[in-house]
Amino acid sequence: MNTPRSGRPALARPDGTPLRVLVVDDDPDLAEVLSGALRYEGWQVRTAGDGATAVAEARDLMPDAVVLDVMLPDTDGFAVLRSLHTVKSDVCVLFLTARDAVEDRIAGITAGGDDYVTKPFSLEEVVARLRGLLRRAGMARQLEEGPRLTVGDLVMDEDAREVTRAGELIDLSPTEFELLRFLMRNPRRVLSKAQILDRVWSYDFGGQAHVVELYISYLRKKVDAGREPMIHTVRGAGYVLKPVVR
Repeated sequence: MNTPRSGRPALARPDGTPLRVLVVDDDPDLAEVLSGALRYEGWQVRTAGDGATAVAEARDLMPDAVVLDVMLPDTDGFAVLRSLHTVKSDVCVLFLTARDAVEDRIAGITAGGDDYVTKPFSLEEVVARLRGLLRRAGMARQLEEGPRLTVGDLVMDEDAREVTRAGELIDLSPTEFELLRFLMRNPRRVLSKAQILDRVWSYDFGGQAHVVELYISYLRKKVDAGREPMIHTVRGAGYVLKPVVR
């Protein structure tokens, strides 16, 4: 089983990319401690110290979950939540508060929050609550052990010999599959035509560069068609597969 540094089974977004979490608290020390615990899970984390910054960060990050303090210097967490829902309606929200009155809990849930943790709290509890929220909401899946390669929203099941991008099945020939597998096993690494020929076709380099160019063009038509490109040409060097940066 794949595990993050925390030792727990890893959770990721359905496309295999890291979960995105926004931590909103006006106590910078607490925000940093929380962020560190979440990064330990292998997640992408940002912080904000007030409501206005939280909404701006959410527009950029498009988080899967928000850890949100009720008391903020410029507004309250309930107002921030309403703004967050206009940015991303399905975001999971875990409220943090120093208050434990029943009416505060009711207000948080009524405002659209998914769960509520009262300060002081344990980091383990916050992480466990978030993992549960994200899984129940269908925003996360457990990364299972097995022959699966993932680069951004491109996923290859080596045993089933299936490839999907953003959940859409891509039909590949055996040679196209082997070429893509080599690229996916070396993400962000520029691979020369000679390396590709040797690995995919077992040819010594010499007059066969057009074969690589031809099959790269086939792959682009299937993997990148109608989408932001992942397969890039590095002039004079070769080809590289890179996830799309959003």
